[in-house]
Amino acid sequence: MKALAIALVGTILLNAASLTPVYTNNDFQITGVSVSPSARMFVNFPRWSDRYLNAVIEVDKSGTGKPFPNEEWNRWDGKPDTAKTHFVCVQSVVADDTDTLWIVDPAAPNLGLTIQPAAKLVTVNLKTNQVTRVYTFTPEIVKPATYLNDIRIDTKRHTAYLTDSGVGGLIVVDTQSGKAHRALDGDKSVMKEAGISISVNGKPVLQNGKPPQFNSDAIALSPDGDYLYYQALTGATMYRVKTEALRNGTTPIPELFAKTFPLDGIWMDKQGRLYLSNINESAIYRMSLDKKLEKVAQSPDLEWPDTFTQGPDGSIYITSSHINDMPRFHEGKSTRTKPYAIFKM
Repeated sequence: MKALAIALVGTILLNAASLTPVYTNNDFQITGVSVSPSARMFVNFPRWSDRYLNAVIEVDKSGTGKPFPNEEWNRWDGKPDTAKTHFVCVQSVVADDTDTLWIVDPAAPNLGLTIQPAAKLVTVNLKTNQVTRVYTFTPEIVKPATYLNDIRIDTKRHTAYLTDSGVGGLIVVDTQSGKAHRALDGDKSVMKEAGISISVNGKPVLQNGKPPQFNSDAIALSPDGDYLYYQALTGATMYRVKTEALRNGTTPIPELFAKTFPLDGIWMDKQGRLYLSNINESAIYRMSLDKKLEKVAQSPDLEWPDTFTQGPDGSIYITSSHINDMPRFHEGKSTRTKPYAIFKM
């Protein structure tokens, strides 16, 4: 794959990182990827079309994928009464620092209404490959139009944080008790912004003549667990909030952290630097501790850069989800010509 040779940041000329494809799929749309502390790679596919096979797979070193944790979890029969024990529409996968894989299932096929009460978090022990717990939610937490999107886990404080890109808001889960509560519902920090346009490789992305409308989506947790960073996909403003307020159930006070651009994924490394997926430029930016942005990679093959993960060797991975090519943006017909892919930087 061709990668940008140089990137201009202010007046500084930088060598851009190369993007190497590590997994491609010609048939099924990818949104999430996670590389575990033991260097295992997991990929998920949302149920956004009638052509569908697996929700979650593990990809081995040869690039071959197999259903994870087993085929049974990946073979939902489409009936509401079996949805609680099968993957319905998985949006993201994240391996935490204890080698546990968290699987986010909003249970909203084709980005429609949630199948109640099938929205869930599923945890898998990566040492045994066994499902260890299934977290479910009440209708007050997961509303009919909720779409559970991304997740970050603080294993020391036994807390999981999720974004709701449908209604807009944050969901906080006590991972010991299983109790959850919502935060910031209706706050401008979690809602789409007016006047934001989205384009990919120079082509506007429109649905019924308007840009896609998605609320709180990307999320990152600071290395010390004290701050949660988040942004609406249809937006250009990143916010952060103190996690103590989120955990205690007190009213959190969002802080406008930085002006950005439409993005679908953010990642914070152990040094506290943020990585941002720039949808409009098919690029990856890095934000330094003093909030300066630098473009570190760019390629036309990085169509709608989506989810980040970081391997134990420090490498950054990102998915190319081709959301811009979906039928909903092209009068019912997909325009995708290149494979869905995961790149390593």
